[in-house]
Amino acid sequence: MIIKINAQETFEGDGVVVNRLFPVAQQRNFDPFVLWDHFNIATDQGFPDHPHRGFEAITYMLDGGMHHQDDLGNDSFVSKGGAQVFCAGRGIVHSEMPSGKSPSVGIQLWVNLPKKLKKIDPSYQEALAKDLPVTTFQSGSYRTIVGAGSMIKLQTSITYQHFHLAKNGYYQLSIDQSLYAVIYILQGSLVVGEHQLDATQALLINSKKQQDFLIEARVDSEFMFCSGEPHQEPIYQHGPYID
Repeated sequence: MIIKINAQETFEGDGVVVNRLFPVAQQRNFDPFVLWDHFNIATDQGFPDHPHRGFEAITYMLDGGMHHQDDLGNDSFVSKGGAQVFCAGRGIVHSEMPSGKSPSVGIQLWVNLPKKLKKIDPSYQEALAKDLPVTTFQSGSYRTIVGAGSMIKLQTSITYQHFHLAKNGYYQLSIDQSLYAVIYILQGSLVVGEHQLDATQALLINSKKQQDFLIEARVDSEFMFCSGEPHQEPIYQHGPYID
């Protein structure tokens, strides 16, 4: 199954406009992924203190920087190419506010916790750009946020990467059997198999067997890729909680 979708503009936090893939009316989640927000936060906006439970969250910075504080005592800042990660577990309260004079742009991805781990203690990790491995190939590169070589460790096994692909360049992407995957276009224009994708469009892929996709760039492009095995458990999603 392959679904092509458009991100929808949504208001979140303290006046922040995000491009959201899910949850929206047409796509509530994509097990094990339960939220995908492409945000652009002005310096006078942000996400003041608010609670979460039942999932893990990755805030990956594409530009600018983000200041994270939580009730565990963590107080940290990451900038372009870095990531802030928390496991909400049984409950955490945190804030994410932009730092600097320019907008803060990034992706926030929520990954559901399996039922057996919903009540674990909350925790926090950060990784600066220098801590996340970059792999180069003939026509581009990718940074691994979660996966082989990354210092970030989650309770759910996923692969999460940020690709740069030069004009007329290509990359052969393989998705293993039984995985659910997301290909999201940050900027540019790509042809993925039989599908053309422009900025803020995505493919949601439910792979019943191993699938290989030739990804070709019509112009200099960037895209995000993530994949993971679904928990195949009911997802009770309400506001900041995933029960």
